[in-house]
Amino acid sequence: MNTEQFRELAPTIVTEPGVYRFVDAKGTILYVGKAKNLRNRLASYFGERKDRLAKTRALVKNAHHIETTIVESEHDALLLEASLIKEYQPRYNVMLKDGKTYPYICIKNERFPRVFITRRVIKDGSTYFGPYVSKQQVFIILELIKNLFPLRNCTFNLSEEVVEKRKVKVCLEYHIKNCMGACAGLESEVSYNEKISQIKSMLKGHFAAVKSYLKAEMQRYAERLEFEKAQLLKEKMLAFEDYQGKSTVVSTSITNVDVFSIATDEKMAYVNYLGVANGAIISTYTLEMEKNLDDEDEQELFAFGISILREKFRSTNTELILPYQMELLENGLTITVPKINDKKKLLELSEKNVQYYLLQKRKEEINRQSKQTSAERILRTLQSDLQMTDLPMHIECFDNSNLQGTNPVSACVVFRNAKPAKRDYRHYNVKTVEGPNDFATMEEVVTRRYRRLLAESSPLPQLIIIDGGKGQLGAAVKSLRGLGILERVTVVGIAKRLEEIFFPGDSIPLYINKKSESLKLIQQARDEAHRFGITFHRNQRSKNFIGTELTGIEGIGEKTSEKLLSHFGSVKKIQEATSEDLQAVIGKAATKQVIRYFTKEKLEE
Repeated sequence: MNTEQFRELAPTIVTEPGVYRFVDAKGTILYVGKAKNLRNRLASYFGERKDRLAKTRALVKNAHHIETTIVESEHDALLLEASLIKEYQPRYNVMLKDGKTYPYICIKNERFPRVFITRRVIKDGSTYFGPYVSKQQVFIILELIKNLFPLRNCTFNLSEEVVEKRKVKVCLEYHIKNCMGACAGLESEVSYNEKISQIKSMLKGHFAAVKSYLKAEMQRYAERLEFEKAQLLKEKMLAFEDYQGKSTVVSTSITNVDVFSIATDEKMAYVNYLGVANGAIISTYTLEMEKNLDDEDEQELFAFGISILREKFRSTNTELILPYQMELLENGLTITVPKINDKKKLLELSEKNVQYYLLQKRKEEINRQSKQTSAERILRTLQSDLQMTDLPMHIECFDNSNLQGTNPVSACVVFRNAKPAKRDYRHYNVKTVEGPNDFATMEEVVTRRYRRLLAESSPLPQLIIIDGGKGQLGAAVKSLRGLGILERVTVVGIAKRLEEIFFPGDSIPLYINKKSESLKLIQQARDEAHRFGITFHRNQRSKNFIGTELTGIEGIGEKTSEKLLSHFGSVKKIQEATSEDLQAVIGKAATKQVIRYFTKEKLEE
């Protein structure tokens, strides 16, 4: 991928947090990176910076395109980056160690729950918050919780029997006010659980009361000139403000699921996929599907896209998270349409990405249209007017010429990229047709033209224009069908009187707006074919007349006549030539006959 290609892509890239992937032509992910601002980060890979590492230059050179996934925060971008690196192990990334995991805060599922930091998530009913990208941040949060809500940190089994019989004695933590002595029955289970409830609320991000308390304490310390303590509280408050209690891309409450969402416009449908394994997103992709019909059902497209993506990523997950209930071809699947919690967040993330992808494609189309040349604009208009599948970059037009059946000829002109390609023009002397038969002439020359292209393995035009109405068009169609290429090209006829466009097998003509650029291109090709054909026809008549006059001289045949015309250029110059000049071309005997003929002609005058 080069700088120019990125400049065209840049306006479509968002400035939100996310993950980007450099992908090669085979679809292999070369590099996964995170960004607080996707557009700015990707722009740093391109340009003329001389200090850029050779590895980075090689990455950009080998990349075919860039894929992006947007997330809610820089925190989520870091987590998604780690998941994708572990899953795909891109060659340009520094590999993460297998044991590298991010820390969580665990509220243990037990009587008088403990709150502690862990890297292992165990499905035992405990509640986990995180993951956190900064271990230091976790320590600050735990310290704040410890200061606000004194809890036990011992590992004793505090069953009702143990507490009632006072089998455990209070420790130093109780005496230094870090614990309220629940082990010895000095704190009720109700009171303890109320603190746990407050901690859960805080870790979910509901800490307005905590912030109010911290601000009041800061103010109290400041008034007492205890600025160090005030600064310490300020740091704790900032840690909470930066904290995100729930991650969208990593969740402990979700195991293995596939998440899908869809967005459509007039011509395309886009299906986004998030593959989740063990609570972490490990795959992200958006599938493009072109609509064949304007009224195609969205659910059918969605179901088709889901089956393609599950096969592409070899997914064996049995739970699908979708925006609505629907029937799928694959059996044994559970469809979840979430309304709240982590699964809803995953669905919203997928929907956000598919909508972004749709907007990105629209921006690309707008940019492309604004940068397209006038020729491309005209050809796209012509493609739309004639309802062609391919852009008509190569157009050929045929026209016949004769004068009361004499000297029938045909011309083929070629347009490439909406411009005449005069080197490719061809003219034809009609060989098999006697008399003024325009239909048979068209059939002959079209057959000769495309039989030759097929024999030479030359590319066929996307559009063939026939100067004439239904009859001439029918003759051309007969030739194309006989050659077996009718289905590979678009062929139309243009009738000059009303500038009607005829299609094979359709009796009703198409009327293109007289001011349309596409009609003007068709007319230009038709007029050029007519001009080229008329010029060739006139030349042929002149040559035939001159040839007849010279070959009428006794002893002068066609070859001698051609030698004279080739050397002298015209009959007049042959008359004016000296005997020596003529002898040098055709010899002494033939010269005598030519001189005798023109001398006799002068005497008769």
